Amino acid sequence: MDFARRLYQRFSALVHELAKFGSIGAVAFVIDLSLLNLCNSVLDLGPLTSKVVATTISTTFAYLGNRFWTFRHREQSGLGREYFLFFLLNGIALLFGMLTIGFTTYTLGLHDTLSFNIANIVGVGLGTLFRYWSYKKWVFLEATEPIPVELPEGGVKQER
Repeated sequence: MDFARRLYQRFSALVHELAKFGSIGAVAFVIDLSLLNLCNSVLDLGPLTSKVVATTISTTFAYLGNRFWTFRHREQSGLGREYFLFFLLNGIALLFGMLTIGFTTYTLGLHDTLSFNIANIVGVGLGTLFRYWSYKKWVFLEATEPIPVELPEGGVKQER
């Protein structure tokens, strides 16, 4: 039991961060999948245009959730910088989805909804691995100074 406790203590921050990242990602995935199918099947925008629209909207949600919940303990290097990098990296991750959907639709000639959604899920999975790594490396940076958890021992001095 002592080994398990030490292991948890060593990796607890990572476990909590991954759980939050996964929660935000799950909601963003539902947004992405819903909008993707709405745009493709109902609005008939086409598979690739539908993917771009759905990803743009779900990415905005994911940025806000990750910035203000998952990685809130990390240094904030400016909303504009983070937002730009976040969308740039999501644009790269979008390529995974575009490639899998394009390959399935245009190379394999599979135009049914099930094949379309499976291709999307594979692309999202590959993109998620890339996004987690890249957010930690370039967007939500480690704090250069420890972020205080509580007030200093003397409390806050009030001037009279």
